Amino acid sequence: MKKDTSEELIKLRNMKTELRSVVEILPETRLILRLDTDLPIEDGVILDNSRLKKSIKTIEFLLKNNCKIAIIGHRGRPTDKDENLSLKTVYLELVSLLEENYIEVESVFVENFEDNEKIDLALAANQIVFMENLRFWRGEEENDPTFLKALMEVTQYFVNDAFGVAHRRQASITLHKLMPAFYGLSFLDEVRKIEEVLENPKHPIMVILGGAKTDKLTYLPGLLKIADQVLVGGKLPALIQDSLQPPFDIEKEKLVVADLKENGLDINEESIHKFKEIIERGGTIIWSGAMGNFEVEENQRGTSEIALAVASSDAYKIIAGGDTRASLIKLG
Repeated sequence: MKKDTSEELIKLRNMKTELRSVVEILPETRLILRLDTDLPIEDGVILDNSRLKKSIKTIEFLLKNNCKIAIIGHRGRPTDKDENLSLKTVYLELVSLLEENYIEVESVFVENFEDNEKIDLALAANQIVFMENLRFWRGEEENDPTFLKALMEVTQYFVNDAFGVAHRRQASITLHKLMPAFYGLSFLDEVRKIEEVLENPKHPIMVILGGAKTDKLTYLPGLLKIADQVLVGGKLPALIQDSLQPPFDIEKEKLVVADLKENGLDINEESIHKFKEIIERGGTIIWSGAMGNFEVEENQRGTSEIALAVASSDAYKIIAGGDTRASLIKLG
């Protein structure tokens, strides 16, 4: 089962693989490394660290080439600085993962982006400087890189190894427009996997969309061009009508929208049965998002039943997004 990709991969259909690999970076240089640090954390415990694990090979390569790495990433949707959404826990997890891989490094956690002298000194004294949650600064989601100026002034390159958020129009993702840019080994691996699926897919292709992120609905037109059927659950059925405005035209049988339970927090039994029948026929299955509020036991059935159906299928599978993986881990 192929995991930890994102439905935004559909945008890569026309992408040429001339993306510059991190292996082209000169040794002994300073760089910014964008990671996918939005890990599911519950009561201070990381439920799934696979996104971080996938970037270890990129970090290891850079360290072997004596590069100095300033790591940036985000977590959650803070409206201001929020200790509960700090990246300190993720930083400590990365240090632990490096130690497990027998990689010893000098590292430090830095809480602000404004002081370039402090960042400069931190990079001089350490191999890894792990920066605080980007979204603590408004410039990140407003796509205003001004707050990253101090960091850019003391680094030479930008490396993106955060495939799952590469579609976002946010300051840290668009640094490739302002600095010489390269792509991490994990990022390029994901691109290759998706190219293989899109160039020679096994039909029928089934896409399962769930969760609560409404921006997924913006991908429906593209997904429906590629998929044989798209199944929609989670909170999305309640929102889908607003996203399908004329002249958007689809074949009705291609889009299967779940009916929700009365509380609106899980798909109902009839929809579970219908989804399972469709999944059984799948040749390729792409799943992103839980079918209900899986954190509450009474709303776990939809996600649990769909997970069992996907696991039992012989199809090529892509499980997309940390929340989907977290729900599967929670359900065992």
